[in-house]
This record gives sequence, structure tokens and C-alpha cells, in this order.
Amino acid sequence: MLLTKSKLLAPSLLLAVVAGSLAEAVLAGDAAAARAQAQALCQNCHGENGIAVLPGAANLSGQQKEYLRTQLRAYRSGSRRDEQMNVVAKTLTDADIENLAEWYSSIKITVETPK
Repeated sequence: MLLTKSKLLAPSLLLAVVAGSLAEAVLAGDAAAARAQAQALCQNCHGENGIAVLPGAANLSGQQKEYLRTQLRAYRSGSRRDEQMNVVAKTLTDADIENLAEWYSSIKITVETPK
């Protein structure tokens, strides 16, 4: 039996849409899942809501997702060096990094210019 191009195209398009949706969900990260992880791993230095409590620690709230992803991957690989962050980042999976980036980037901050 011969299949026409249109009969082959429909399942291919459906598969592409489903695969794209799954990839988007993975890249979006899971902020709710990351909250507990952030509280366990990050809050001692970076604060409960990403506002640093230790001198020299970065504020993470409101940072761009891509920046957070890039920095966590760099700490994990060792290409960015910080004694404590390298140890913590080595424990993170790609999914953990996506989730943490989603969590911290979703926290809204207000910036005020000095007068």
C-alpha cells in the first residue's frame, strides 16, 4: 500500500509539536521544585529569597535565567572558580540548574535609582 506525502506529513508534524513542547517544558525549569533545593543548598549564603546574607555572595533574585544557567554550569565544570560554589555546583544535574535558574529568575525585585 502506498502512503501519500500528506499521510506521512501529519504524524511527523504531530511528533515535532509534541517534541517541541517537551523540550520547552524541560528548558523552562520547575520553579516550585527548585524552591526546596534552593532552601537546602543556597539560602545560607544567598538568602531565602535570593538576597545575599553573606558579604561577597551574589544576589540571585531577578537575575536572567541564561546568566544563572551559564554561571552554575561554569562553577560545576570548574571554569569559574569559587571554593564553595564549585563544591555545591558539582552536585547539580542539568535539571537542577534549569530549576534553580527558573526559581531565582522568577523572583521579582524592585530597583530604585539613587536621587
